[in-house]
Formats: sequence, structure tokens, C-alpha cells
Amino acid sequence: MNHLIFNDICFCYPGNSGVHNLHATIESGQLVGVIGANGSGKSTMLRLAAGRIQPESGTIVLDGKSINQWSGKERAQRISYLPQAIEAGLPFTVSELVRLGRGADQQQLLFTEEELFNILGLLPYRETPINQLSGGERRRAYIAMVLAQGAHTILLDEPLAGLDLRYQYELLDLLATLCHTHNLTILISLHDLILTHGFDRILVLKDGRITVDAPPKEALTETTIRDTFDLAERFRLLAF
Repeated sequence: MNHLIFNDICFCYPGNSGVHNLHATIESGQLVGVIGANGSGKSTMLRLAAGRIQPESGTIVLDGKSINQWSGKERAQRISYLPQAIEAGLPFTVSELVRLGRGADQQQLLFTEEELFNILGLLPYRETPINQLSGGERRRAYIAMVLAQGAHTILLDEPLAGLDLRYQYELLDLLATLCHTHNLTILISLHDLILTHGFDRILVLKDGRITVDAPPKEALTETTIRDTFDLAERFRLLAF
């Protein structure tokens, strides 16, 4: 089944930044990365898919229906979203934050709370207030909350920011396993091209348009990387 479909989506901010004529079909069971320079439209694409902003034209289809046809509760049961900027001052402990994620779920949970704490290295912090965590610890706590929601479509905007390299790899390995064992759809924006090998597909955005949609080895050619990030020929690139 075509799980998440962007059908000719347009959305512009003042100055014409945003996304333009966006087409993409994300199948169930896929881990898909979205890369591009700052301002290329990565966060906008995820916010549109989450229903946080509405397209000026085109439709986004989730589970066979426009996302606008699902009620707020129905959408929360199907899709979870973690923005790039996360709130540090909420008056909750890590345990309380994770339990907030359970509110939308009316189906069998993917994980117990204990499993989430173990997976994300949060056991020592379960009763720690959010505002006392480091940036990386706080991001792991929010990722635990998103996974606790139980939705089968997960949107993560720069979820690896602030994480130690160990947790970056462990989180991506976990997400890839979840996609393939629980038939989840996970869409992640990221900057670090070295971390893209485990993805099923990469969407490359430039100026609000998808320029490449392919597996990592096909998507991340030297030409594509130079064009996407406006690199001069003198910069030596890693082989992908």
C-alpha cells in the first residue's frame, strides 16, 4: 500500500522559499532520508506531512485518505512528528514526558516504557526533569516520547542533532529495524551524509524541489552532492 503520498505539493513562505511541485510516494516499511542545504525545504516537507501547515495546492495522502480527512485524534494515532526545535523548559520528568506520548495510542504498543529507556540509554534519567538534561539527552527523551505514541508513520526533523556518534548509529539501526519488522514508515531529515548508508531511499531537495529519489549509493554521487550543496570542484568528497 502507498502509505504516504505527496501529490504536487506547493507551499511558499515570503521570499518564495518553501516547496514547489513536490511529488513523492513513501511505502510502508521504508526508512527514507531527506537531505539538502539549509533552506532547501526539508523541515517544510515534514511539517506539511504532519499537518502542522497546509499546502497552498496539492494533496498529502496518508493511509489512503487526505490527511485533512482524518480527525486530530485519528491523525495522532497514525502519524507522530518530532520538530527540529524542542522545548527544554517543560515541567516534566523523562518518565512523564514519555507517558505523554501514550495519550494518542489506541492500539498495541510497539515498546514498553522500560524497553524505550533501555534502547535510548535513558534509564539513569527516568526521574530527571527535562530542563536538567543535556541537549543530546533531551533529544533522546523526545525521541522516546515519539516512539511511545505508537503511530506507524514517524517524521523526525534532524533527530540526530546533539547526539554522540554512538547514539546516532544506534538510533538509526533501531529505526531501520522497526521499519522492516513492524512495517513502519519513517521519514528523517538530516545533514550528515555519512549516516545515510542504512536508509532504503534518499530524497535530495534543492530550492524546494526533489532533484533525486533513489537508494543512497545511487542518490549521493559526487555530482549530486556538489550541486545540492553548491560545492566548488576543489573540495575533495568522500566516496559513497
